[in-house]
Amino acid sequence: MGKFLAFAFQDVNHMVIFGFGFFLTFLKRYGFSSTGFNLLIIVLGVQCSVLIEDLLVLPLQREYEDGLKRITKAAVSMTAVVISTGAVLGKTNPVQLILMAVVEIIAFHISRLINTKFLQVPDSISMMHVHLFGAYFGLSVSPHFSEPSPRTEKNASTPKSDLLSMLGTLFLWVFWPSFNSVLLVKDKTKAIYNTYFALAVSAVTAFVLSLLTTKDGKFRMTDIHSAILAGGVTVGYAAHIIEYPWIAMILGLLASGIAILGSYCLQRCLHPALKIHDTSGIHFTFGLPGVLGALAQVVLLVLKDWTNSPRLDYLVMIPIGAFCLTISVALITGFITGLIVNLKLFKTIPVSKYFEDQFYWEFPHLAVGF
Repeated sequence: MGKFLAFAFQDVNHMVIFGFGFFLTFLKRYGFSSTGFNLLIIVLGVQCSVLIEDLLVLPLQREYEDGLKRITKAAVSMTAVVISTGAVLGKTNPVQLILMAVVEIIAFHISRLINTKFLQVPDSISMMHVHLFGAYFGLSVSPHFSEPSPRTEKNASTPKSDLLSMLGTLFLWVFWPSFNSVLLVKDKTKAIYNTYFALAVSAVTAFVLSLLTTKDGKFRMTDIHSAILAGGVTVGYAAHIIEYPWIAMILGLLASGIAILGSYCLQRCLHPALKIHDTSGIHFTFGLPGVLGALAQVVLLVLKDWTNSPRLDYLVMIPIGAFCLTISVALITGFITGLIVNLKLFKTIPVSKYFEDQFYWEFPHLAVGF
């Protein structure tokens, strides 16, 4: 068990550092900040997460866990923070990002505490709410920042930045089965192969839909980048209870379809109405597939125990309650955090400096006299 956890921790660590670090490098002038600030908030957030877990041990009379398991859970929980930063990518300074990370980690632990202590949700399942929490926390923070001009050239990608971003996506794709199984006590193997099948079908669907939705019949890197991970997000809640691979494949198909088709509807209809500028498209990459996964978990639990009628209401209400609680806490705390980080004290950057590395990093080759 310890050896498996050690390897699984390495996989999760690669995901959050390399995977998400490069996943967010699609902006052509924000590569340094995407990878550098990602590392900064992850290493800081992991430390905060471990400290918060320690503070909850004594009042809740919980047993101390193995150090490797604690740091693994901390690394997994940082996925929520990294997803949230994607919504405001290029619009926040390092101090605002650090504040966002600390507040979100505290809020996520409170949400998990309520789910596990009062709703009796298994610890491994409550941790899979990272996608939902991160997506809707970030979307709730986003409206507090001024929306960039649609004509700005910096809010765009280049072939090189798209390639680096796709490299991060591939890191995430490869290690996602470990992510979905890392905290499970049993049925780890089942969770791994179900996650792989969901990811595989999700990738195939992404290529097909990208081809069908373009006018000239060519693949669009944005579609592939956002949709091939959707299956892994959706199946995370129920990967350990899915008995047949075709169920995981259907979930992967639906998740990828929601990610691509949802991106068109949300960006053109819902987001402008709510004044949400989702820089990285986290809503349709992680948010909507997470909602689908939470609903799929309820359906699969009911189908599995539908003959046990006394427990049917319990099986339905507990996962739905945990799902609603997670989104509610994320939206409320995200809205409050957005108000706080936009105080004059934190020196919000002007819109003209959005998506710009030179505002934070030295570029010696651009200096006069170089």
